[in-house]
Amino acid sequence: MYPGTFARIDPDRTAAVMARTGERLSYAELEDRSRRLSRLLYDAGLRRGDVVALFTDNALPAFEVYWAALRSGLYLTAVNSHLTVEEAGYIVADSGARALVVSAGLGELAAEVAAGATAAKTRLAYGGAVTGCDPYEAALDAAGELDVPELWSGSTMLYSSGTTGRPKGVRPPLPEHKVDEQDAALTLLARFFFDFGGDQPPVYLSPAPLYHAAPLRWCGTAQAVGGTVVLMDRFDAAQALEAIEQYRVTHSQWVPTHFVRMLRLPDEERQRYDLSSHRVAVHAAAPCPVDVKRAMIDWWGPILREYYSSTEGSGFTFIDSAQWADRPGSVGKPVLGVLRICDPEGNELPAGEVGTVYFEQEQAPFEYLHDAAKTEASRHSGHPNWTTVGDMGYADEDGFLYLTDRKAFMIISGGVNIYPQEIESALALHPAVADVAVIGVPNPEMGEEVKAVVQPSADAEPGDELAAELTAYLRGRIAGFKIPRSFVFAAELPRTPTGKLLKNEVKKIYG
Repeated sequence: MYPGTFARIDPDRTAAVMARTGERLSYAELEDRSRRLSRLLYDAGLRRGDVVALFTDNALPAFEVYWAALRSGLYLTAVNSHLTVEEAGYIVADSGARALVVSAGLGELAAEVAAGATAAKTRLAYGGAVTGCDPYEAALDAAGELDVPELWSGSTMLYSSGTTGRPKGVRPPLPEHKVDEQDAALTLLARFFFDFGGDQPPVYLSPAPLYHAAPLRWCGTAQAVGGTVVLMDRFDAAQALEAIEQYRVTHSQWVPTHFVRMLRLPDEERQRYDLSSHRVAVHAAAPCPVDVKRAMIDWWGPILREYYSSTEGSGFTFIDSAQWADRPGSVGKPVLGVLRICDPEGNELPAGEVGTVYFEQEQAPFEYLHDAAKTEASRHSGHPNWTTVGDMGYADEDGFLYLTDRKAFMIISGGVNIYPQEIESALALHPAVADVAVIGVPNPEMGEEVKAVVQPSADAEPGDELAAELTAYLRGRIAGFKIPRSFVFAAELPRTPTGKLLKNEVKKIYG
């Protein structure tokens, strides 16, 4: 369960290849370069538990940084490359990153993030020159080849947005084993993904951004078992199908939006590619409409596998196509953690009743960095090893989980989590806005889209011009994917006498 193993037994095996260009990274190169980077970081003073921040597009050196951290006892914090400079800079600073690696492919944004990362004394850039960063290639060439003295395994510390608008670092405990020893979490992922048929190493297609938890971890898992990652620089429906044919992909992972876009291709386009190598297609990240999933199974066959988990790793459920056919809409039975459904007072509920979804593990698998209150809120009051990320759902008589809602009204658009309060806070400062509520509304392609309900100020004229003005106002203040797709204007928003916004009422009226 470690790439160095395959570098020794099959050094020329491809660890990763860019789907569009064919650029490749061998296991020998991945081992050598991650080893050199880990030495460079050690010589720069980083020690077990320190953080390396990665600000990148989908590029092969990202895997070198990933494995350098994991072989050095460090945390890797991958930062969403679609954030604004201020948003990305906050994560780099909040994580306490002592080193920052950026991709020149992100242009001036990478330079601005690097300029603000004053606490990161080591700043490197690959793929070209970036102001304020040392050249990555030259730094690796100058690094020593010796392993760092302590090869304890590291982990990822990724950020999950909170309802207050500021994302929070999800900090798991570091593994108590060496990097080349058995890892329980990787073993679990490999078992439920890569053990489905065949003895050859998997060829895994990754169409999603590496800053997301699932693509980053699944790519790492593929390499931990000696597979080849086929990395798309960006998702395109036809190009994804072409990549499956060209590289004889055996395994893949998707979000429902990918399915919708592939299903919308003309029939002749969908049928022109040879997908016979494709054995397992895993999907997660957002609820998949029943009709969409059924159409995908009709097209690809019963190779779809769905799981439910989170950046926090609170628990993990799994369901295959045959099980789903009997229970449409379910996200499966737990394979990590014991499922507990509880009412608002913390009492366990019987099958069929909706409540907060908790998972019980031997110990709580995470904490939120710099937020003891949020950490405490994720624990069951009577059982600190029961944790939740705020999802609501119910279990059937056989223990299969069905999700129903998000406690905090989180919006999931194209598999990306969007929290309304951050957008509301940004809009609240505009002089034409007296009050605002942001909700998610159905979108046939993205699952949900962002909608803003605005109470205009007394001297503001509601209409298309104000909507355009508010849209322009948000650009540069929040990431583009968070900007509302639509605005509606209301005379007044429903609030309690104490000022609490009745978001349920807003959704009933405008959702």
